[in-house]
Amino acid sequence: IEKTDLVVTYEEINDKTVEGIKHTKYPAMGVQFQPDASPGTHDALYLFDEFLAMMDAWKERN
Repeated sequence: IEKTDLVVTYEEINDKTVEGIKHTKYPAMGVQFQPDASPGTHDALYLFDEFLAMMDAWKERN
């Protein structure tokens, strides 16, 4: 990830593997887990909110 436009947003607590990334220039992000899986969709609802806000901001600027 060094020398790229990506930043680590989530890291596994035990072995420090990358679990999430976000692009610093473009509206792109990803996670290495299923945000809508159990125990419930509300646990990671903020990810969907962040994604929608990112898309809205991108549309307004372009």
